Amino acid sequence: MTKVLVTCPPMLGQIGLFADRFAQLGWEVTAAKVVQILSEDELIATVPDYDGWIIGDDPATAAVFAAGKAGKLRAAVKWGIGVDNVDFAACRELDIPIINTPNMFGAEVADIGICYLIGLARETFAIDRAIRNGDWLKPAGISPAGRTLGLIGLGDIGTNFARRALACGMRVIAYDPGVTAPPSGLDVEMAVWPNRVDEADFLGFTCALNAHNFHMLNADVLASAKDGVRIINVARGPLIDEAALIAALQSGKVHSAALDVFEVEPLPTHSPLRAMDRCIFGSHNGSNSVDAVIRASHRAIEALDGFLTRR
Repeated sequence: MTKVLVTCPPMLGQIGLFADRFAQLGWEVTAAKVVQILSEDELIATVPDYDGWIIGDDPATAAVFAAGKAGKLRAAVKWGIGVDNVDFAACRELDIPIINTPNMFGAEVADIGICYLIGLARETFAIDRAIRNGDWLKPAGISPAGRTLGLIGLGDIGTNFARRALACGMRVIAYDPGVTAPPSGLDVEMAVWPNRVDEADFLGFTCALNAHNFHMLNADVLASAKDGVRIINVARGPLIDEAALIAALQSGKVHSAALDVFEVEPLPTHSPLRAMDRCIFGSHNGSNSVDAVIRASHRAIEALDGFLTRR
């Protein structure tokens, strides 16, 4: 019996949907008890007992893979597109085949992104909170139409986000060093970060995290941004210097922020962000629709089976 560990929360939430496929493959699957991630120590103690591992946002470090290789681990798959938490170089050195599952939920994450954008524009979050508290609040928000979105990342998620913003009548300035021209039919302007950031009414982050863009939104960039800019992050928390964002929210330089991701997840109980009323928070859940989870999970299962049956 092939033993497989799953530590990806969205897949774990729908794990029963894949039971028949697991049985067909002859897999004994362990659904980890995890809210967001397992710690490195927990993984070092656990991963060696398994032939395969479907990874979430866990710290899949060289030490974890070395422990796995010393045990039973033969292959792994990173569920989803983000790979900043996975040491792929260690896998190559240890001869552990691994892949991710890109282009599975660009539309779903973009849906959340445009939802956040409209929520910040029309201040629906403030209205909801007021009504729940017995008040009758009627803030005058702003219309997205005619406003400018600075969109950081023009991959699958970014392209879908841009299409939604354009449908709202917005102008889009896109930043992506890997894209020289936008996809055909996508009427966006390309720029080099952080040029023209002062033109943006909204800044939306949809890019992958790497060594070159850590804290790309920092105090210096925020200082050059438009007063009252609204920030949306449906990508990775460390793209934004949270301390700088907190200071900008406190000063009013940033009007409001919608964050599905944070530098530390779950968001620490002592974080000043928790006390900021002009913020919308998510739980790193942008991709988590049943439809997207099914697509990505089947891709992960088949990729892992391909690795395991060849070794």
